[in-house]
Amino acid sequence: MTVDLRPHSSSYLRWQGFDLTAENRRAVYIPKGFAHGYQTLAEHCEIAYQISTFYAPEAADGHRYDDAAFRIAWPLSPTMISERDLSWPKFTVDAPVR
Repeated sequence: MTVDLRPHSSSYLRWQGFDLTAENRRAVYIPKGFAHGYQTLAEHCEIAYQISTFYAPEAADGHRYDDAAFRIAWPLSPTMISERDLSWPKFTVDAPVR
């Protein structure tokens, strides 16, 4: 799932989901200005992703998976969410986009 966080975009705050499976072998490129999240729909899965710069934990930023600003319709009701992901603040229009 991706959410467009680019304020001047015609798709601002809209989200789009993707079904990525071992069978369809698809991948998704998420450009700068978009948030992303994922939900596994299978009991056993592997997730791999690449980023454009070296990982810097101090630069981490995020928004809650259930933020009303995004109105995301997750395929399943989320059951396991990390403490870090639960701690993100609500989205505000003034939030900087990284």
